[in-house]
Amino acid sequence: MTANRKTAALALHKPKKRYSLLFMVLPFMLIIFLFNYVPIFGWIYSVFDYIPGVPILECDYMGMDYFKMMLKDANVLRSLKNTAIFAVISIALTPLPMFFAIFLNEIKCGPVRKFVQTFTTLPNFISWVIIFSLAFSLFSTDGLLTNAFARLTGTNPSSVLSSKESVYWFQSFLGQWKMLGWNSIIYLAAIAGIDQQQYEAAKVDGAGHFRCAVHVTLPAMMETYVVLFILNIGNFLNTGYEQYMLFKNAVTAPTIEVLDLYVYRIGLENMDYSYGVAISIVKSIVSIALVVLANLVAKKIRGNTVI
Repeated sequence: MTANRKTAALALHKPKKRYSLLFMVLPFMLIIFLFNYVPIFGWIYSVFDYIPGVPILECDYMGMDYFKMMLKDANVLRSLKNTAIFAVISIALTPLPMFFAIFLNEIKCGPVRKFVQTFTTLPNFISWVIIFSLAFSLFSTDGLLTNAFARLTGTNPSSVLSSKESVYWFQSFLGQWKMLGWNSIIYLAAIAGIDQQQYEAAKVDGAGHFRCAVHVTLPAMMETYVVLFILNIGNFLNTGYEQYMLFKNAVTAPTIEVLDLYVYRIGLENMDYSYGVAISIVKSIVSIALVVLANLVAKKIRGNTVI
């Protein structure tokens, strides 16, 4: 009888399946399927010499010719080099949002903290077209800051927008300025989830604000940082093209054209769809491999996978 009662009690306390939650997720799963999985069928264009208006099966079969062409294309190698440089700089700057969130959390005045957070998050919602217009009015040859700097130094105005040497650091600066506040939101959420008793115990031991940040806040945020770091590794080659397309000119073209911009130029401007698809396939495979590799490294270091 006792065993039967225990079985009945477990049956009563068994969690009920909540199908309503599944139905809530279905629209988002459908969107992911439509925009992330259905386009994979377009990979078939990479093995055909596709001509718009001609059925794909009636086009000439190319096999792996486009993939072999990539290895000999100097423009692909140049774009890959630029993409790698931008990606390495971006990965090296990934701790900035975390440190910014820690500093923002240390602002004890509520209105000031909200103002700083709003002010730094706002650029994320500004399009790159507007940012380019703002940068052009400030940093072009006739720009406000360019002329002000030239007058202070007694030199001729020199635009940073037309300097090949300034492309990498200037574009990285704009990217960080645009995304810093937005990327720090998830770290602020991680800070909000830290047990306050840890801070109280640290203060009892004589720790000040700096020691609490170093020994309590920072270790608690490392799990979040590792997850975002691995995601950034996966996006190593996915730098986007909007920013670089707007800031590209005849002088900066050799150093600012990244792989996504090159694919856009080849596939849409030159209408060489098959070659553009082939480059995108290789980029996707490399991104997946980087995610797997980064996850394995995280497992070796931390003892468990995070993705």
